[in-house]
Amino acid sequence: MRGYGAVAIVAVVLLLPISRSLASDAPWQIGLASVCITPEQPVWLYGYANQNRFQPFDGRLDDLFARAMAIQCPEGELAVLITADLCVLREPEERELSLVLTQRTGLQRRQILLNWSHTHSGPMIGTSDLNRYPIPEEDLQRTKAYTQWLWNRLADVAQAALDDRQPAWLAWEVGRADFIRNRRSLDADGKYHRMAPYPDGPIDATVPVLRIDGPDGQLRGVVFGAACHPVTLGGSNRKVSADFPGYARQAIEQQHPGSTTLFVQGCGADANPEPRATADQQEWVQRHGASLGAEVCRVLAGSMQPVTGPLRVAFTRVDLPLVSPPPAERLEQLAEGPFWESHNARRILQAQRLGQPLAEHYPAPLALWLFGDSLTLVALSGEVVADYVPLVAAAVETQPLWVAGYSNQVYGYLPSARVIEQGGYETLGLVSAHIGWFSAQAEQVLKQAISDLQADLCR
Repeated sequence: MRGYGAVAIVAVVLLLPISRSLASDAPWQIGLASVCITPEQPVWLYGYANQNRFQPFDGRLDDLFARAMAIQCPEGELAVLITADLCVLREPEERELSLVLTQRTGLQRRQILLNWSHTHSGPMIGTSDLNRYPIPEEDLQRTKAYTQWLWNRLADVAQAALDDRQPAWLAWEVGRADFIRNRRSLDADGKYHRMAPYPDGPIDATVPVLRIDGPDGQLRGVVFGAACHPVTLGGSNRKVSADFPGYARQAIEQQHPGSTTLFVQGCGADANPEPRATADQQEWVQRHGASLGAEVCRVLAGSMQPVTGPLRVAFTRVDLPLVSPPPAERLEQLAEGPFWESHNARRILQAQRLGQPLAEHYPAPLALWLFGDSLTLVALSGEVVADYVPLVAAAVETQPLWVAGYSNQVYGYLPSARVIEQGGYETLGLVSAHIGWFSAQAEQVLKQAISDLQADLCR
């Protein structure tokens, strides 16, 4: 199994001081907040478009949460990270939510970073996915009501984090998860065969950990990540759950009472936990979560590198190229194929019949947070495959590096050129609000945009 590391791990003998001297010495102002976002009424879950899921959920394994971290340093930016136990955020919903957040907080869009855990046992939001989910009107109205309630809860947690700002210290280190497996099984010719554990496939097994201490050296919060689909609970599950990220947070907070934890999803579009979707999946989701939580706690107990400012943040939308549609005859063939081929083929055929223009590019959100020379966070949108971790590392040429996926918008899969050549599920492309397959050139366009954005921030 090939692992793509999001950072270069270097032996460090720097130990965090057990206590800090004065609050005025703390280089950061950090605010933390949490809010429960479990639906009060049963709604449809999102993540498995199968008959078992075409109905409201029928129970709760664990609550869903949105967490926020407001961060500021004297000579740098003010910004907010919002993480949530939700699956996707399509373009129409992202713009609607962004408007609510900017109006409520007074922040600009570039100062807000969203990251969805991608749990497949969380609620559907908005109306962009009705082409895949045949939801009846009564259930749709409940989904719309939940979505508006959710926007307000997310604005509440962002404002609460801003109001909670206190002197703080930051530190950084990386662990490793042991249950992540590449899921793109290949045939003898190196082409996609089926979705199954594939030990020779690339993954990002790193577990980035950002520690937040108060001036007294006491742990206040943790931001941690993993690059893996939260699908320990399979399509047979109809109970609300944050999947393994939620249980990982529970494990950390049990070990460190009073702390607030935020989970950031990585480039895990082509990775699943293993085992998953078993008869005893409810036990396994707790085991995976406990394993990840224990690794974070191990990292917290060891030596960590101080993170200093200034903080500089940027946000843009990158026009990623889409492939030109093949001839109608080929589209008809693709429309009868597996879902990753037929979904967009059918929509392209319909658009052509209606005389609707097809986009040549997709404006994918991209965010960059620079913590001085201490840490670079690159937040990619979409369901991003593991190949993008080394690609981003080559683009920014700085370490330590944290590469997140599923950020700001989840429009569908973002495959690498290698994955596009192999074919298969992760070549699905745009899923709902927009139409098209990504071109193999998209990765180089994105790489250049990351490099340019970093250069702009460093001027």
